[in-house]
Amino acid sequence: MSDPFVHPDGRCESDDVGAGTRVWAFAHVLKGASVGAGCNLCDHTYVEGGAVLGNNVTLKNGVQIWYGVTLEDDVFVGPNATFTNDLRPRAAIKKDEWELVPTLVRHGATIGANATIVCGITVGEEAFVAAGAVVTKDVPARAFVAGSPAVQKGWVCTCGDPLNADLACARCGRRFRAAADAVNGVVPAES
Repeated sequence: MSDPFVHPDGRCESDDVGAGTRVWAFAHVLKGASVGAGCNLCDHTYVEGGAVLGNNVTLKNGVQIWYGVTLEDDVFVGPNATFTNDLRPRAAIKKDEWELVPTLVRHGATIGANATIVCGITVGEEAFVAAGAVVTKDVPARAFVAGSPAVQKGWVCTCGDPLNADLACARCGRRFRAAADAVNGVVPAES
């Protein structure tokens, strides 16, 4: 893989950006941010110091990732999705970093366009948050959530297609089973 690419109209102040990552026009990565290899930070994205992006993360146009937000490997974030890191913000009250509330988006999850992710939650592995959803509580692995507030509408496959009532994918043929706990949602049948 090649060194990170920063568009002439982009800005990257972090020393912790992986090989092959692309920082496009008007995108800004602050000092102290950690960005993995092979990421794609589209126009008008912002990654604040203290934010962590794994490998192969895609941030579509207009996404801001704040201090305390962690996106694991292979996470996709659609245009203008919003993350927060303060449950009770006030302009006149400046908070220390330790007062901010972390958020975790697990491996392979998708956050749809214009979704809002309220801080303090975990979006599970390969979960799918629909466009425009407002997520106020944890999302189990491979759950499909939609609405405001977001509620679970079903399960999704690794390929992103919905699972049927038998937890099988019509598109790719993968099969899943219920996990022993709610956090893990559904897991591959062979595990």
